[in-house]
Amino acid sequence: MDKAMSNKGVIMLYIFPALFLLLALIYIPIVQTGYFGLMKWNGMGSKEFIGLTNYSRLVQDSLFWSSAYHSFLLALFSVLSLVGYLMISVVLAGKIKGADILRKIYLIPMLLASVAIAQLWMKIYHPTNGILNSMLMSIGIEEPPMWLADPNLALFAIFIPIIWQYAGFYILIYYAALKNIPESLIEAARIDGATAWDIAWKIKIPLIMNVIKVTIVLAVVGSLKYFDLIYIMTNGGPNGASEVMASYMYGHAFRGFDFGYASAIGFFLLVICLVITWIIRKATAVKEEIQY
Repeated sequence: MDKAMSNKGVIMLYIFPALFLLLALIYIPIVQTGYFGLMKWNGMGSKEFIGLTNYSRLVQDSLFWSSAYHSFLLALFSVLSLVGYLMISVVLAGKIKGADILRKIYLIPMLLASVAIAQLWMKIYHPTNGILNSMLMSIGIEEPPMWLADPNLALFAIFIPIIWQYAGFYILIYYAALKNIPESLIEAARIDGATAWDIAWKIKIPLIMNVIKVTIVLAVVGSLKYFDLIYIMTNGGPNGASEVMASYMYGHAFRGFDFGYASAIGFFLLVICLVITWIIRKATAVKEEIQY
């Protein structure tokens, strides 16, 4: 076996399938997207090379930057929500009554399709028959908000189901990391007089810091390219109030048939995600990792 694995031809044979899929499904499409961004193309006919016109148009497009602002706002809310997910995970990882039931309940959003979640929350936000406005009217508010039709509220109204949708995913990651901490460390801390807060803040969270960094990257990148729930619930409306970069790109591609400009937006979105990922990794880098 050692002799075979020292043969470069055998090594290439093993890595070729994965390398082929990586090139075919990731790197080649990325290069093609950047290339199409240099073209004027409706997606079907011949392409016309126009150089960096689409990219210069992108820099000057105020609607794009408005959608980018909405995407970054969603990323901020997603990162802040990680604090709540982490607190819930710490509680669930502890020995509390009803933890088994709670561990099943928080997974429910993960089991639902995005279309089902969108339809559910559209019913909740319904201006006359929705449960939310019905509750508001029951306490004396005669004219409750039009959640998805008000330009000042639509974006934030959509943030709630998005954060709820991915709650189970992040809680599951944190819960698994916390349960991987040796119980002997926790017991030793209790013997030394550490409170539950001290154990959570000074022992558990530092030990899973690498996992927290990964979830921050996942939350930010996932928010920047988020699309489906927004498209179903508001389609970027009203009047672009809930438009994000991915939905703006989709609109130019499949409604405006401007695939060249849409490709430029997609490639620029990729660059933004790579840069932000690099910044997060640098900002959260530590010289020495905690071992246990």
